[in-house]
Amino acid sequence: MQSWPTPDVPALDGTPVPLELFDTADQEVRLVDTPPSGSGIPVGMYVCGITPYDSTHLGHAATYLAFDLIYRVLLDNGHKVHYVQNITDVDDPLFERAERDGVDWRELGTSQINLFRSDMEALSIIPPQDYIGAIESVDEVIEMVQSLVDEGAAYVVDDPEFPDVYASVKATENFGYESNYDRDTMAEFFAERGGDPDRPGKKNPLDALLWRAAREGEPSWESPFGPGRPGWHIECSAIATNRLGHTFDIQGGGSDLIFPHHEFSAAHAEAAHGVERMAKHYVHAGMISQDGVKMSKSLGNLEFVSRLTAAGHEPSAIRLGVFADHYRGNRDWSAQGLDAAEQRLAAWRQAARVAQDTAAAEQVVSDLRARLSDDLDTPGALAVVDTWAAAHSGETTDGDFTDAGKIVVAAVDALLGVHL
Repeated sequence: MQSWPTPDVPALDGTPVPLELFDTADQEVRLVDTPPSGSGIPVGMYVCGITPYDSTHLGHAATYLAFDLIYRVLLDNGHKVHYVQNITDVDDPLFERAERDGVDWRELGTSQINLFRSDMEALSIIPPQDYIGAIESVDEVIEMVQSLVDEGAAYVVDDPEFPDVYASVKATENFGYESNYDRDTMAEFFAERGGDPDRPGKKNPLDALLWRAAREGEPSWESPFGPGRPGWHIECSAIATNRLGHTFDIQGGGSDLIFPHHEFSAAHAEAAHGVERMAKHYVHAGMISQDGVKMSKSLGNLEFVSRLTAAGHEPSAIRLGVFADHYRGNRDWSAQGLDAAEQRLAAWRQAARVAQDTAAAEQVVSDLRARLSDDLDTPGALAVVDTWAAAHSGETTDGDFTDAGKIVVAAVDALLGVHL
């Protein structure tokens, strides 16, 4: 599947700072274990994509903006990046929304994927090299499910009508290491986030669906297990490991994916390939609320990127509005926050037109690198540029950027994706 155009990312002078990120599994901020810079071996990064029925709200945007920053810091450190993202273009929420709206689910999926692409391009988010739909990966999923069945890590429920295939939570010895949740928390989230703990015939309520046997009115594909379609978690396992290897550098997404999605996608890959750990680093972005209330489809309080840009708000201001708080925290979005971001953008632009001290500008670049390499400390990064801009408060001109200003402009573009 086609992604979207790659934005220009300026190359910066000076010394980059190696990236440290909080790892959900190890519960600590630590250096990202990457191949040596200049080795030609890319950093492998997999980020879970959308189910295309309601794109692109700010919760989506905040997640992909966080991983865009990771990509940019890695580039600044001289790394190549192999970025893979999926699209769950066959799933129950898509079918339900299509039925509600009286449209074909394929038509709905295509329209929302196209909108997502245009939003990502507008936000200057670096695209994945591999942008893979679930439908494209069905054969890969079938192969991995067969491997899990052969290894005794999966089983078919005793149901002649719907012989679904499930993965056992006992398939890997270290199940639970990624989320660090206890079983009560797992059970709660499993029931809330697409699991089916009460499915008759399962050996354990937490066992996860690998292959859903065909139901009337649902799309299906032929397989050794009978006609059906992929489960959610196995889709990401297959897409990621077939492109990045059985163990790769970073897996990421929103914090609501920690369990069950990322726990099971890792467990499926580890059981199928006999590895101890699918990703070296598990990275998760926090949730977005609207004026203090959690954004949700049920409440109807989603803020969409396309609506903001259609109303004349610059994508760079949207980025700054998201970056005002740390990516790992649950953050609030408000009109006041967006207004503050637009004022910040204007102040930075004005400073870049009047600044004359190149040494001070070079220090901004150094400090920006340090803040972003410290677990994407965007509040600290914005404060660095704010302090530089404040030194020129009250100075005005309609001229071009100065030589000193251009140094900061390039750094803000390269590292924050913000265009001045």
